[in-house]
Amino acid sequence: MKIHRSIKEPTRKSMSWVARWKDKDRGLIACWERGREKRFEDPALASQAVKGRLVVLPWKGGVEKAIKKKQKYGTLHYLAMWQGLRGEDLDIDTSEERALNCTTTGMTVVFTNDMTKYVEP
Repeated sequence: MKIHRSIKEPTRKSMSWVARWKDKDRGLIACWERGREKRFEDPALASQAVKGRLVVLPWKGGVEKAIKKKQKYGTLHYLAMWQGLRGEDLDIDTSEERALNCTTTGMTVVFTNDMTKYVEP
């Protein structure tokens, strides 16, 4: 499913937890909106994200330092928050994986909807 929201749209207000997290988008819009808020709360973090750094956020997908394995998996929730932090439109297709390279560490993170790929055994 494709999920898109324009950065020009206002953030949603006064939504219940169920509406925010259990709707068709499964919380991706909420994560993107939180990223938009965080952009103003922490401009230095937002600046790093704009430069292509996969900064550490509450969801799996950020890269603190390079590891031996040059690829890891992250959640679509991270990708949504990162797009909001960068001031971008929300643009995610939940049926596809998207790979991004961290400009700081050189690590590749593949963002996926498949939990079995990013859950620690």
